[in-house]
Amino acid sequence: MYQKDNGDCPVISWLESLHDSIRYRVKSRLARVSLGNLGEYKMLGESLGELKFKFGSGYRLYFSEIDGEIILLLCGGDKSSQKKDIKLAREYLSDYLGGNNHG
Repeated sequence: MYQKDNGDCPVISWLESLHDSIRYRVKSRLARVSLGNLGEYKMLGESLGELKFKFGSGYRLYFSEIDGEIILLLCGGDKSSQKKDIKLAREYLSDYLGGNNHG
């Protein structure tokens, strides 16, 4: 997971903001992702992808595949914050690829 300079992890912060039942469903999906089953997702270009969840407020989790095998989780959100979240995910990915924040 991407980690900011100050030690904060946007994905963890997002997960902690979710209701317990939603957080459980997202974590279940992440367990499947760790086994190579991404489920419904969309590539947004520049190595950035969006995992889509078919429950709640249209939750999304942004990721990048590094070297074809490591999934780097960048940030999460829902349909209402999608444009802002994609912009943040691109910034976080650029920061990560620039050699920073490999936490």
